[in-house]
Amino acid sequence: MQTEEKANSSERRMNGSHKENRGSVRLLFLFLLSLFCRTASEQIQYSIPEEMEKGSIVGNLAKDLGLSPGETAKRNLHVLSLEKKQYFSTQNGKLYVSDRIDREGICGETVICLMNFEVMVENPMNIFHVTVTIEDINDNTPGFLNGDFKLEPSESTLPGARFVLGYAEDPDVGMNSLQNYMLMPNQYFKLETRLRQDGNKYAELILNEQLDREKESSFHIIIMAVDGGKPAKTGSAKIWVSVIDANDNPPFFTEEVYMTSLKENVPKGSSVVQVKATDRDEGSNAQISYSFSNIAESALKMFFLDPQNGTIRVMETLDFEEKDQYTMTVEAKDGGGLVAHCNVEITILDENDNAPEIILVSSSSPIREDSPSGTLVALINVKDRDSGENGDVVCHLLSNLPFQIVSTSNNYHKVLTDGALDRENTPEYNITITATDKGSPTLSTLKTISVKISDINDNPPAFEKPSYTAYVPENNPSGASIFRVKASDQDLDRNAQITYSILKSNIEDLPISSYVSINSESGIVYAQRSFDYEQFREFQLQVKAQDGGSPALSRNVTVKVLIVDQNDNSPQILYPSKGAEGSALFEMIPRSADADYLVTKVVAVDADSGHNAWLSYHLLQATEPGLFTIGHHTGEIRTSRAFLERDALKQRVVILVKDNGHPSLSATVTLNLVFAENFQEALPEMKNQSDIPDYQSDLQFYLVLALALISFLFLLTVILAILMKLRRSGNPKFLQCFAPVPHSNNGIIFPPNYEEGTLPYSYQLCLSSESRIQQYAFPTSSVQTAEDISFQNQSEALLTANGENILNSEADRSDVQAQPVNTDWRFSQAQRPGTSGSQNGDENGTWGRNSQVEIRNAFKP
Repeated sequence: MQTEEKANSSERRMNGSHKENRGSVRLLFLFLLSLFCRTASEQIQYSIPEEMEKGSIVGNLAKDLGLSPGETAKRNLHVLSLEKKQYFSTQNGKLYVSDRIDREGICGETVICLMNFEVMVENPMNIFHVTVTIEDINDNTPGFLNGDFKLEPSESTLPGARFVLGYAEDPDVGMNSLQNYMLMPNQYFKLETRLRQDGNKYAELILNEQLDREKESSFHIIIMAVDGGKPAKTGSAKIWVSVIDANDNPPFFTEEVYMTSLKENVPKGSSVVQVKATDRDEGSNAQISYSFSNIAESALKMFFLDPQNGTIRVMETLDFEEKDQYTMTVEAKDGGGLVAHCNVEITILDENDNAPEIILVSSSSPIREDSPSGTLVALINVKDRDSGENGDVVCHLLSNLPFQIVSTSNNYHKVLTDGALDRENTPEYNITITATDKGSPTLSTLKTISVKISDINDNPPAFEKPSYTAYVPENNPSGASIFRVKASDQDLDRNAQITYSILKSNIEDLPISSYVSINSESGIVYAQRSFDYEQFREFQLQVKAQDGGSPALSRNVTVKVLIVDQNDNSPQILYPSKGAEGSALFEMIPRSADADYLVTKVVAVDADSGHNAWLSYHLLQATEPGLFTIGHHTGEIRTSRAFLERDALKQRVVILVKDNGHPSLSATVTLNLVFAENFQEALPEMKNQSDIPDYQSDLQFYLVLALALISFLFLLTVILAILMKLRRSGNPKFLQCFAPVPHSNNGIIFPPNYEEGTLPYSYQLCLSSESRIQQYAFPTSSVQTAEDISFQNQSEALLTANGENILNSEADRSDVQAQPVNTDWRFSQAQRPGTSGSQNGDENGTWGRNSQVEIRNAFKP
């Protein structure tokens, strides 16, 4: 037995030595790997002890990165926050500790504790990798997992027997971790420290002297665990020893170490491994029960050991990412209290059970719609907790968007623009990033990033119509709104703020600002004056719509303004024209005139247009209402019956001319119609006009008489002067007017009633001169114009009461009627004054045959 225990002890020492060598090789490999990584990626490395106070300086990061103090603030040097808990921060280019650093909580049993993170500077953007080595301090006391120990050795146990006590845990590493065990001096046991394959040291008690239950059945000794810190820390436990009766053969395992592997996704209750121990004793001393004697608490929750058959089963779901290996000690105890131990090492195999994780590091939103291709939109970091191909991740974007994703170092990816952006078409993009690992089956993760597009002024204003037409009634009030133009802009905010202005117009006489103005904000066009359809009917102006962008964009539109006519002009009577101060005019009618005889024609015009210029003629008043009729549309005054002896020789007729507007406007003219065969017969009736008991009529008569006398004296003086001159020259051509020279160009044919001693008025004109006769000669055409008739009426008005012919000096000039402004007015054949509108020509003319025909014959050349 002693030889076997010594062999087992020697084998354990060798295994412990191998573990220590393997641990040293591992530390050396990690150290060389860190040096190689630093050289390859040019990482910034710092080393600090754990448990430093918050705010402690780690190092001058800006200096180590080669950044000047001014450049540090400008480029915003900061630590990228990818983890939930941030242990470091930057300020003024220096790296500070921002949270408590517990090496044991961060790195656990790892000897070299490295904390890797990234820092970023902007403008331009660069990412630097920083590695901080956390040095262990002796802040943990070694402690035994199970507290006190209980040993029940048999009294027959021979010296040299070994009793495994398990190991104490010290979270510290290196020299600060557990270094040795110490046993309180006693006569029975000595202590030996062993090294397990996982690098942990455990204690074994070696029996120095055989026990004697009868002398001492139970006692306790104290074991201490000592670390290598300065000062060293210790932890102790009591070993209670109860000596039992002899059991000569302890159990032994078929294998000292059981090694197996297990997938992390095995279902609960699955068998892991079965340990087997045998005992050469018989009876109760050969009945073996199994139990965990040295197992971490985390492993105790994950596995179950059947005490009867030694089968280890899975109790909870395994996770490779949390722990990839479990090591435990199984104890086999027989009925006599003898025990044997073996180690079980379980390796967990990785499965692709973790989908990639996408972390948004930074985002640039919004971005301008004129951003060039390659503009950085977002920076993401992708992680996968799996290992191998299960942790290799590939990223791509879903759907056909103008963006692309580019991979950088250390699982960083950039989302860049990859085409033209148009905010008016798409103001916001939802970029979906897909991260897929290479496991089997593959797992993927989606993350959507919302990116808004900011507006630039790339759209000019647009009018609703290519051109506008505004209808404005004339006589509009000044300042009234007459029209509104409306433009829209697809841009936003200031780029869509539109102002309106008037550029130019086709009005040349005055600036457009004296006609119209425009509200720069609403686009409402206001009239600056009252428009008159008779002055101008339409004009055009060009309106400019300009947005508030920089540079500003604009667009023009033409607005055609049409003035709508209103009935604001009364009819204007062209013929017969009123005499001096509105006195009534005289028309002579032969007493022999039959029914439907054309007496005269009233000619009127209206400056308005359309329906407002349609004129109608009405007989308003008449001395004999049934004697005359007037054409409703032609204005022709005709006799409705023949003249009777009981009828008055002088008839007074008032004609009303009104238009078709709403409301209708009108004008009146008064005619004095005299039934007579010649002027001498008409003179008394014309003289009776002065007998009207109207004061104004008498005053008018006296003024006309005075003007006629003055004109007569002036003409008489002129005639006498001409006679004297002709007499001196011996060529009195003025007598040729009455010379009976037939068929002569200068001859005059006397009228049939010449024998009665009365000459028509037209023959009196010959008394002036030959040139004056030629000046006032009527054309041979049967059509008389309104100007000729007006001239005749003025001449008739100058006749005196005693029958003498006095020619007014103003009769030398024709009273020419101005043409109407309304160009739409056209005279019809029936509306012309004089005989041109009659149906029967010379026979039913406006004047009597003894006046019209004789005058025309007298003035023929």
